[in-house]
Amino acid sequence: MDVAAEPCVALRGAGHTLEAHPGRTTHLGPLQIWRALPVRDRRLIGPWCFLDRYGPISFSADKPMDVAPHPHIGIQTVSWLLEGEVLHRDSLGCEAMARPGAVNVMTSGKGIAHSEETPASNVGRLNGVQLWVALPDAHRHDAPAFHHVAEVPREEWRGGFAETFSAHTFSPMIGKDVRVHASLELELDRTFEHGLFILDGDVTLEGQRLEVNTLYYLGTDRSCIDVSGSGRFLLLGGEPFPETVLMWWNFAARTPEEIAEARAEWEAGATRFGAVRGYDGPRLHAPELHRIARPNPAS
Repeated sequence: MDVAAEPCVALRGAGHTLEAHPGRTTHLGPLQIWRALPVRDRRLIGPWCFLDRYGPISFSADKPMDVAPHPHIGIQTVSWLLEGEVLHRDSLGCEAMARPGAVNVMTSGKGIAHSEETPASNVGRLNGVQLWVALPDAHRHDAPAFHHVAEVPREEWRGGFAETFSAHTFSPMIGKDVRVHASLELELDRTFEHGLFILDGDVTLEGQRLEVNTLYYLGTDRSCIDVSGSGRFLLLGGEPFPETVLMWWNFAARTPEEIAEARAEWEAGATRFGAVRGYDGPRLHAPELHRIARPNPAS
């Protein structure tokens, strides 16, 4: 079966580099987002396989985040808020509010469903990122789980500070939200590949000003980076992922047959994904599978 899915393969041997990948705009209902990962020539950074940025926006009576119950397999979702609140509910019966400084990490394993929405009581601002982590084959069929970390670890230096939002990981990796207000030297693991995603402000790396809502791939074999200016960015990294991951809709698998099976089970209401209680509205339906050739990830 040929599925309109994206095979994600770690492109090894990049070494020192600085590639710019501007986020492309799309919409999640009424909410405009910038999708930074995957992109045509960069499917993975370590095990990080997906990055959406939304906001900053102000609202009054609106409900800008309203994602009805939908399924996942083979990934972890990482919800990181810069401003505002997002209410998470899942088919395990977990309910947790994502707020700045806290992180929600949902491990889908063999299958889970969840919803995310702006709560009735809110500050009228929304700004955040949604990231996915590919689970290694040894753990992608595990039982699903959810973790809410109310206060993530924080490091402070003379030139800024960082909060580490990567938690309950299954691969060697790192995810940090970094604020720089002068100049800052960040230590890196040479065995990791790294990327920066610029959230706001004026950030310079290696004499180059970095653009907001753009992903910069740094390659491997770096022990540190020097950044300067006044701004905020995500630092993502990890060992190059050793497995090919096939991504379609909200699923990460290894074969088209796995994706087709998961889609069919979701549409049939199978017990594999469970039910999300408390969300007011119908669940999402999966899009149709199209029988077209899979794209070349390095084309």
